[in-house]
Amino acid sequence: MCEDNHGGLARRALFVTGAAAALTLGSVSFASAADGDQETRTVRGTLPPGSPDFVYVPVEVPAGVREIKVAYTYDRPSVPAGTTGNALDIGVFDDRGTELGGRGFRGWSGGARTEFFLRADDATPGYLPGPVREGTWHIALGPYTVAPQGLSYEITITLTYGEPGEAVEPVYPPERAKGRGRAWYRGDCHLHSWYSDGRRTPAEIGALARAAGLDFINSSEHNTHSAHAHWADVAGDDLLVMLGEEITTRNGHVVALGTDPGTFVDWRYRARDNRFGRFARQIRRAGGLVVPAHPHATCVGCNWKFGFGEADAVEVWNGPYTPDDEVTLADWDSMLVASVRGERGWIPAMGSSDAHRDPDAVGSPQTVVLADDLTRQAIQEGIRAGRSYIAESARVALSFRASGGRGEHAGIGERLTVGRDTPVTVRLEVTGAPRCTVRFVTDQGVLHTSAPLPVAGAGVVEWRTTPSYAAYVRAEVRHEAAAGPVPGPLAAFTNPIFLGR
Repeated sequence: MCEDNHGGLARRALFVTGAAAALTLGSVSFASAADGDQETRTVRGTLPPGSPDFVYVPVEVPAGVREIKVAYTYDRPSVPAGTTGNALDIGVFDDRGTELGGRGFRGWSGGARTEFFLRADDATPGYLPGPVREGTWHIALGPYTVAPQGLSYEITITLTYGEPGEAVEPVYPPERAKGRGRAWYRGDCHLHSWYSDGRRTPAEIGALARAAGLDFINSSEHNTHSAHAHWADVAGDDLLVMLGEEITTRNGHVVALGTDPGTFVDWRYRARDNRFGRFARQIRRAGGLVVPAHPHATCVGCNWKFGFGEADAVEVWNGPYTPDDEVTLADWDSMLVASVRGERGWIPAMGSSDAHRDPDAVGSPQTVVLADDLTRQAIQEGIRAGRSYIAESARVALSFRASGGRGEHAGIGERLTVGRDTPVTVRLEVTGAPRCTVRFVTDQGVLHTSAPLPVAGAGVVEWRTTPSYAAYVRAEVRHEAAAGPVPGPLAAFTNPIFLGR
């Protein structure tokens, strides 16, 4: 074993890659060895508060390496209340380099694992199997937070020499399942397996999705597409599995929904770097949708800073309904108001579970989409058009329509084209929402609130208005409030119906 100490601030270069500043340390070198032999190097150093977002440790990999294995540890000192402690993420780039959006990415586990390996025929979840080629590799460290005392780390790199194993050709899930033609399909588009920081296998998630009454799901691991080749056995005639990624930047998270198999989207930038538009366009070129996730979440780095100009939809409801979801709902409603004023186009809402592990419930909430068939393209078209509503579970079902006096009618995400003073009837049919209250929300605020639904959970609520009084109407189904005038948590809500010409 050989040791190399990078010290407190020892570095080779501090550079900007068109993204956040990154620090590159001195290289770690190995000498060639015979088949079956192993060589190990240990690197130690300390990162101070204010370190760059990414710190790269170059590793000179000689020819003839069968496997590379990396393990790391770092200190977690006690800190005063309200002060951030140490959190250090890790990943790796191969001999093709660390260029932003380049081809060198080989895996990322964030803070979910303390070690990983790669070889031609296999890799740790979160990492991509493939050849360990000769050249300069880079271990990528992400000091997510650094304590005032600094962050001391130790990295152990082990190379195993020998003939590479036989590479495995990836198999991806089909883009079509056996649908019901034009129908309402239920899905959960934000899920995590053990291929990032989740604790469930794809098979376990598939079983939970079916039990939750889902028709489709979307793979969305943090900053890696390594799970894409592991969903084929989960998909079936009854379950469409779309592929994507949760791009987890330091200024917010975005779900790439339904991209082409094998699509990797880089995350190493902040809002000030003016790079998000480039990668949003990459998501669309790969056939996916751009969906900002939990925009007002309170976790470090979760609050959305990139604006919504590139969004195809926005995740308004994430997991169990909490105050940050209520803030996001209000923010989204303000964007709807701006859209009817002609200040911007409207962005449909979505809801997803963001489930990671027990007891996180897959399919709570879920997005219910009116689509022409159970295919990737049809589901995406329904989401993009806003022909959807969000429900806390498969027990809740809604039918929401607006009609004029001469047989005109429109559904969720559509426009009822009638004159400004034409009487309009809005009708919501609900099942599976016992003792819930229905609210009709417009650009003028909440204009109608129903009495509680019966204990059986089914009911019909109607309201009459005109386009001059309400430019859009959307429905909320809410549980009973715990106390006072504060509205209870959502059981379901719809995208709007627009009224007028």
